[in-house]
Amino acid sequence: MTSDLSMYLAPARVLQAQEAWLRRVLAILGEHREQEQIVEPAAHWLSPDLLLSQTCGYPLVTSLRGRVRLIGRPSYELAHSSGGDHCSLLLCRADSAVTDLAGFQGSHGLINAQDSNSGMNLLRHTLAGISDRGFFSRLTFTGSHRESMRRLKDGDGDLASVDSVTYDYLARDNSDEIEGLRVLARSVRSPCLPYVTSIRRTPADADSIRKAMNEALSQLPEVSRTLAIREVLPASEADYECLLEYERRALDCGFSFVSS
Repeated sequence: MTSDLSMYLAPARVLQAQEAWLRRVLAILGEHREQEQIVEPAAHWLSPDLLLSQTCGYPLVTSLRGRVRLIGRPSYELAHSSGGDHCSLLLCRADSAVTDLAGFQGSHGLINAQDSNSGMNLLRHTLAGISDRGFFSRLTFTGSHRESMRRLKDGDGDLASVDSVTYDYLARDNSDEIEGLRVLARSVRSPCLPYVTSIRRTPADADSIRKAMNEALSQLPEVSRTLAIREVLPASEADYECLLEYERRALDCGFSFVSS
């Protein structure tokens, strides 16, 4: 069975806690993990052997719709993430003289991926209320939120949209990855990154996996504290429909992103 929970890679203790959590979940379920290197996330999520993974909310309601089974969503206890929701944080350099989003029109934007909810979809929704038919004079897709922050710090970009859980983890550990950056604005709230299993599994299977995840959290209190996850909440695709509504609002304003 293939399983992976490494959507959040930093700080290192978060990745270690995710691995410990996954091992305990598999032990509770009596499953064995196949060691694999995930090269293509979409292929991993769509594998018929998938037992447990975490994906992004936007692909869940677009490219993965009807092709994976939803298990639930985490309830974080972080500065910008709680109750099963998170948001995007729009970051600029701390020494920037610009004080609002409108002041960044015509600037260089940084987005982790074109199918990212926090990096693209929530940003698009936020900026559509300020400007129609474009906002940035230049746009770069960086490949990851951490790379977006690195480029922003290095002056290779002016505004970045970053998942709040990523930022909060780094801020909690006083990471130098966010040193010199400032939170300029927050997006609307959005359901946290969902946990999924193969579509071949039944709803009862998904419920059993969610219960095992929560049992493992109760057995591993230090892991629960490190991940700042109180529990995995039940979830349905209807919870994520708001992401398509955010998309529609932006597109109705004629707002979209084109890579340069």
